Amino acid sequence: MSPTALSVVEWYAAGAAAVAALLVSLDLGRRVTGLAFIIFVTSSIAFITYGLLDPQPEEALASLNFALLAINLFGVWQYLLSPKNRRKQEAINEAVQEFEEKEQEA
Repeated sequence: MSPTALSVVEWYAAGAAAVAALLVSLDLGRRVTGLAFIIFVTSSIAFITYGLLDPQPEEALASLNFALLAINLFGVWQYLLSPKNRRKQEAINEAVQEFEEKEQEA
């Protein structure tokens, strides 16, 4: 990989991790947090690529991001794909909607 392409991968990884962390910290709901985990997954893959293809390999960075990749994939499952958690969120959304309707009547 060319040094320029490797630099793009490195900076994408860092920027994507920062954006994902911001989305999680904003606490905008399960879907946004799930999207943040998808962004974290792409960041981990980019960091792994960078860590392994850098002319002076960064094994520690690549190893850390293999672990983070597994954690982030679990986050995607928890926030976007798990049927159990999806049912819970639907029940919460229904309760919130009922509450808001009662608030409007009062």
